[in-house]
Amino acid sequence: MKNFIIYLAITACLIASKLSAQETFEDRVKAISDKIELITKEEKSALKIELEAVNKELEAGTITKAQADEKKMKLAETRSKNIETRIAQAQDELKELVKQKVDGKINDKYGYVYGIRIKVDKKQDSIRKSRGERRTTSQFVFAAGVNNLVTDRAVAHSDFRYWGSHFYEWGFTSNTRLFKNDNLLHLKYGMSLMYNNLRPTDNRLFVVNGNQTNLETSTVNLKDSRFRNVYLTVPLHLEFDFTKAKDKDGKKIFRTHESVRFGIGGYAGFRVKSKQKLCYEIDGNEFSSKEKGDFNVNDFIYGVSTYIGYKETSLYLKYDLNPLFKNNAIDQNNISLGVRFDFN
Repeated sequence: MKNFIIYLAITACLIASKLSAQETFEDRVKAISDKIELITKEEKSALKIELEAVNKELEAGTITKAQADEKKMKLAETRSKNIETRIAQAQDELKELVKQKVDGKINDKYGYVYGIRIKVDKKQDSIRKSRGERRTTSQFVFAAGVNNLVTDRAVAHSDFRYWGSHFYEWGFTSNTRLFKNDNLLHLKYGMSLMYNNLRPTDNRLFVVNGNQTNLETSTVNLKDSRFRNVYLTVPLHLEFDFTKAKDKDGKKIFRTHESVRFGIGGYAGFRVKSKQKLCYEIDGNEFSSKEKGDFNVNDFIYGVSTYIGYKETSLYLKYDLNPLFKNNAIDQNNISLGVRFDFN
């Protein structure tokens, strides 16, 4: 009975502490980001333990080197699938959270306690407005839109569906005001995950032929053919923010993301993975398959990007300066156009 009372008291304290915490939009985004990082660490740690066990078997002579290599390969594939599955769930949470923000279901004046929407103390918000922002602020960035390839300097007559091929990107940025007493110029930098998807037309799919990757007609009836490349990138932009400074008691108060904004710059990064997903029909039965590999895609990516908009919403354009495939006879560069949200 004594132990039960102690456990009950501890549980009550934990619940009380959680109820007193007010989760903002940024808090919830950070929580999901931390979850993604933790998933990767957990799976890598588990894989390390499993590989050490295989090495011990090899040292003991109970398995051959070939068997050990095969075991390690299977373990690595399993852990890789675990990471992809678990992170996909976290990404779905993130998409839903961003959707709620875009739909206006999440307001900066409100916090969340166990999913219940509650008002946040306005005192701190009024202090922030009277003092202005710090010279460096942080944002959660989400972008989505259409995606395609530029061939011979043109997107016309593309081999890919215009509305079916899409991209999305999410990440975090820091925004630094360059001049102490002027709000126009800012340096915006951070880290993003880019997902570029292509859907070929005319029942085609990508086929690797040596160092060439070509579009070929499928031998089966494809209901859907999708080619995805994922990149981890570092974006860098010079941002012009036309939010006017306010005067309060003879002091200038600077705010950002409250007027027209224009950014120009670029990005660089590396490829995380490439995957082709096929959905097809044989004798009235539907099947799907996934193929992973490098597909002769360039391991590194760099390009230029720009955006223009009002407050947190912008029209966003990005273009890869290096071709998608390393050695193809004809260079094809990825281009994306969409809507971008910078949640300050």
